[in-house]
Amino acid sequence: MDIATIFGFVLVIGFTVSSIMESGSIGSFWNLPSVFIVIGGTSAATMLAFPMENLKDLGKVIKKAFLHKPVEQDLIIKEIIELANIARKDGLLALEEYGSESEDEFMKKGIMLIVDGTDPELARNILETELIFLEERHSEGVGIIDMIGAIAPGFGMIGTLIGLINLLKDLDDPSSIGPNMSVALLTTFYGSFIASGICQPISQKLNLRSAEEILLKELMLEGLLSIQAGENPRTIEDKLKTFVSPKVRRNMDKLEQAEGGA
Repeated sequence: MDIATIFGFVLVIGFTVSSIMESGSIGSFWNLPSVFIVIGGTSAATMLAFPMENLKDLGKVIKKAFLHKPVEQDLIIKEIIELANIARKDGLLALEEYGSESEDEFMKKGIMLIVDGTDPELARNILETELIFLEERHSEGVGIIDMIGAIAPGFGMIGTLIGLINLLKDLDDPSSIGPNMSVALLTTFYGSFIASGICQPISQKLNLRSAEEILLKELMLEGLLSIQAGENPRTIEDKLKTFVSPKVRRNMDKLEQAEGGA
């Protein structure tokens, strides 16, 4: 669970609702025609832009922004070093049992390619292709959210124009000015809130999650190919530490010193 995403989402809603209640009432910010224009129009346009097989997974994509189990990079490096020591001691075939039990599909595929004696260049191409398509799958989900964020303000403006047209048409009827002006302003509010308060932040969070996952897979790839090349475990560790931040590096060094002292 990502506390920052949940807390941020609650604050966005909370601050907006508090501001509304401070100067008026929630009821005055509810208008069914405005909802139809912005929510309905945005949904319809999104369906027009994307195939249904992509849209049906939108809930899972958004869920990733709120529910996220981080994988610690230092643990992955430690795992790869253990594999390197096993391969150095018992040979590459000894990794087969470990590979079949791995929970990470990318790690499992990489280990099995090594165990099967796949040419190193071919193994790299296969794993890099896997990463390319993983990134594309991520971008498809984020692209839907970006589209919603781009379309919603546009439909807000359409609603504003509808409201203004009706306002000008019935200008001689004072009783119609309020409802028409309400539609004109609320549609802009709804569209802007959907874009700035929901879609853009979630899109940014998902892009960060994607970058983190791709970096982790690249770390695995480099480590596994280094094992296949027969490199020294210490050399592999130094190489993989270049993938992580200085803070993580320092923590790993402190842990190694503590284990060495013990």
